[in-house]
Amino acid sequence: MVLRPIRYRDKKEWTQVRARNSQWLAPWEASNPAPGGGLPDYRHMVRSLNIQAAQATALPFLITEHTPGFRSPVIVGQLTVSSIVWGSALTATLGYWVDQARAGHGIAPTAVAMATDHCFRTLGLHRMEINIRPENSPSLRVVEKLGFRDEGYRPRFLHINGEWADHRTFALTSEEVPEGLLPRWLASRPS
Repeated sequence: MVLRPIRYRDKKEWTQVRARNSQWLAPWEASNPAPGGGLPDYRHMVRSLNIQAAQATALPFLITEHTPGFRSPVIVGQLTVSSIVWGSALTATLGYWVDQARAGHGIAPTAVAMATDHCFRTLGLHRMEINIRPENSPSLRVVEKLGFRDEGYRPRFLHINGEWADHRTFALTSEEVPEGLLPRWLASRPS
């Protein structure tokens, strides 16, 4: 598996994966609360993510996987580290989605662990936060597997699928994984 930056030239493949997963992802999709507001098209999304990356406030990644029969790793999801706060906070929020056909194969926890280790070890961040809808069992399982701490309930926290939705907040600090989250996750998996 490889995490890599999202690019304009990924549009066709990204759009195909998203279209194939539209029903699977719809209940968890961020939406625009502005009256008549929509989400940006692919080009505007990538431009916005690239601007945020240049400002050191986000890290937009595609989750890709080496697949037999393909020269390059194929897109199996997306992970974005956002709301990076420097100074005395050194914190960020992480969000992700995975292709339904690849769900349950350890891709999401591995990607989250890789990104968290990068943020802690390379960027020097101190805290990673993940906000999850209480009914999103697959994502709740990801944070459980990785040992993220449940920090509580946030009523009407984010606009999701057309309405303000409650979330549970999970977090991890760098002191909780001194040897790294990825090695701990990989060691916990059955051989």
